[in-house]
Amino acid sequence: MFEDFYGVYLSADLCMEITENSKKWKPLPVKEEKTQVHSRYKGYRFVTWNRRARGTMASKVSCLYILTVVCWASALWYLSITRPTSSYTGHRQVSSISIARKNVSFGNIRTRPINPHSFDFLINEPNKCEKSAPFLVILISTTHKEFDARQAIRETWGDENNFKGIKISTLFLLGKNADPVLNQMVEQESQIFHDIIVEDFIDSYHNLTLKTLMGMRWVATFCSKAKYVMKTDSDIFVNMDNLIYKLLKPNTKPRRRYFTGYVINGGPIRDVRSKWYMPRDLYPDSNYPPFCSGTGYIFSADVAELIYKTSLHTRLLHLEDVYVGLCLRKLGIHPFQNSGFNHWKMAYSLCRYRRVITVHQITPEEMHKIWNDMSSKKHLRC
Repeated sequence: MFEDFYGVYLSADLCMEITENSKKWKPLPVKEEKTQVHSRYKGYRFVTWNRRARGTMASKVSCLYILTVVCWASALWYLSITRPTSSYTGHRQVSSISIARKNVSFGNIRTRPINPHSFDFLINEPNKCEKSAPFLVILISTTHKEFDARQAIRETWGDENNFKGIKISTLFLLGKNADPVLNQMVEQESQIFHDIIVEDFIDSYHNLTLKTLMGMRWVATFCSKAKYVMKTDSDIFVNMDNLIYKLLKPNTKPRRRYFTGYVINGGPIRDVRSKWYMPRDLYPDSNYPPFCSGTGYIFSADVAELIYKTSLHTRLLHLEDVYVGLCLRKLGIHPFQNSGFNHWKMAYSLCRYRRVITVHQITPEEMHKIWNDMSSKKHLRC
């Protein structure tokens, strides 16, 4: 016995018997009745079926049709569940897998990062902003061997105690070096000064973008209530008076979605010999979005989190300043041009350096000299 699609229990033998016997069944004889024919239709023979015979015949035919359909449907269903074909099963499995894969990929289109910043902090200063939020966080990109440059910055423009009543936090950004001795030296330096953060990516020129994103991540995670952030390099001299009092102005309301520096409007360099070579397959467009030179730029602290989160869904480029410009374009933030940011070497002149905010390619010795000169000669007029 087995159950068909309609819930009727029938045996296979009974189905076959019904089917064979159906061929021998004959309809009941039909009686003809005489009818009164209108004179208009004389010559035509009219036949009327007996109502009882007609009803019995229709009932038997309907029953026979239903039973035949049920039997064949039951037989087909029985065969399908007892002897399934491999092609059907395989097709069904492949379809299910395909649908599952489509659902997984579709669900992750907007949530799965294409550039996950999955690096751990090897050295961190998570409590640097714990007591109070700084007015300015300075993020300085450096390398392991540049201890003299870091020390010169600590003793000159990067000193966190230069301005009374204005809290400044200075941090040096590093990756992991292939030389364990250099890593150990940086760890010891960190234990003394507590101004270094390191993530476990390889420290190299092509990873400068990761280094900047590390700084953005740190601000967003551990110092989100800061007012402003500066990103610069270890060979930059910063005129802090101009930066603090003329540009940022502590007594004014902090700006939001703010970004400024030396704005560059250019395009990719396709010469493989160039330091700034950009392969066409990595960046096919002929123009970069406006970006600020990585030698020094300022932004409001809320932009740090925006850039970091945007970077997770933005294809990574090794040119750090260009990449930040790409993130800004996605965010709809246009960087403001400020001529006080210089991304080139400038011959020293007291009056000239008083007018700028940054100067590039300054050695540790020059940094001390410039700082001492500007500090001791504030009374002189230009």
